[in-house]
Amino acid sequence: MINAWKVLGVLVAVVAFNTLEDLGTLAGAIGTFPVVQLVLGIAGGVVLILGIAFAYSWLAWRRMRYAIGADAVYFHHGILFRTQRHARLNRIQGVDIVRPLLGRLVGLSALNIETAGGGQSNIRIQYLKDEEAERVRAEVLARAAGLRAMAVPGGTEFARAPERVMYTLQVRDQLLSLALSPLSFFAVLGLVALIPLTIFADSFWSLFAILPAGLAFAAALFGRFDNEFNFTLAISPDGLRLRHGLLATRAQTIPPGRVQAVQLTQGLLWRLKGWWRVEVNVAGYGASSGDDVKMPRTVLVPVASREEALMALWLVLPDLGADDPDAVVNAALVGQLDDAGFLHSPPTARWVDPVKWRRNGLFITRTALLIRNGRLTRRLSVVPHERTQSLAIQQGPWERRLGLADFRADSVPGPVSTRTYHLPADVAQRLLFEQADRARAARAKEGPEEWMRRVGVAAPAPEAPEPGE
Repeated sequence: MINAWKVLGVLVAVVAFNTLEDLGTLAGAIGTFPVVQLVLGIAGGVVLILGIAFAYSWLAWRRMRYAIGADAVYFHHGILFRTQRHARLNRIQGVDIVRPLLGRLVGLSALNIETAGGGQSNIRIQYLKDEEAERVRAEVLARAAGLRAMAVPGGTEFARAPERVMYTLQVRDQLLSLALSPLSFFAVLGLVALIPLTIFADSFWSLFAILPAGLAFAAALFGRFDNEFNFTLAISPDGLRLRHGLLATRAQTIPPGRVQAVQLTQGLLWRLKGWWRVEVNVAGYGASSGDDVKMPRTVLVPVASREEALMALWLVLPDLGADDPDAVVNAALVGQLDDAGFLHSPPTARWVDPVKWRRNGLFITRTALLIRNGRLTRRLSVVPHERTQSLAIQQGPWERRLGLADFRADSVPGPVSTRTYHLPADVAQRLLFEQADRARAARAKEGPEEWMRRVGVAAPAPEAPEPGE
């Protein structure tokens, strides 16, 4: 039913867009038809489209099958073209429950199982009853952790892990943060620039020239407000839990050890309130599938004080691996040059980076790589050594002439920038080999993928039922 209404909405939008230019001609043609025949014709077309869409959606729902095994989730779907997928439990990066607006009205949810491959390798089960979606998510996460099912009357069941709320975004702070965002700043700047031009044009109708841009900015601002509304971060034994959304809602669960990199960002106007934004790279979240709900999946904390942002960082990386973590973090967030021992760009870098060369810096601890940059927008990126995907150094022609090089510690696709700009070339070359050794040693010490086995409380989960429900 939900997919059928989506089809109808898309068709109405396409027809409206294609007939917009010929609206006057179309209105004249419609005026020649009797009212009764016109109404019956429109109603018949809507009923026909809905009937076809409902029939196809019902058949697609009947063909959908899924099962949860001891080491994988299996999913079959399709009518004309049938697809079979399986996601190994030790490759699962997150399990999300998405409730679109229509789904919330009828109590249905989509279950997204995100894998390291991302995109088309993810599993999207549409649609389950809300209670069934919660049960399936609990079972997938429990099996991925290596937990046993509990014996209950009539069979077995996986317990739903408790949670502790660590952060909730207040509406007041969200609205003020949007007002202080770069998007609002450029919207106001554009409006101030266009109004005098409109006045000098000496035409009232020229005001309509600014409407498309104004609507685009308003839509972008409302989209961000809608997506991040009531944003909540909680911790539980099965990982980090994120919930957010006004019209459509998303409940994410990121299992322990799945975050590949963390980034703290502070815009220029946000310094007035001391706010930071925390984002993460998670394998599979960087490339969203075409049918996914357009909601932020890589935001850990959208608007937070410095203390709340650092709390989110500690949830991902409890041990920064520094002898004086407070001094290192302060130098990373607001420092410059060699504060707290950061490696930094030399003075010659001002020729290729005159604005922010003093902020470019890198610090290596026992557990992670800290990358600092940005003058107007401050950024701190943290990459655990064991999550480093690859390493590289890059030089442009001017950098070679000045003896500079960029050092890059690649992560999975995502919003986190992991590039340190304009280091001395010999320092970047040395770091390339040293960091490769650190990453190799850290990966060798990493625990098993079934995270509950790391503390010795897990046992193998029972076999899954046959596909059918």
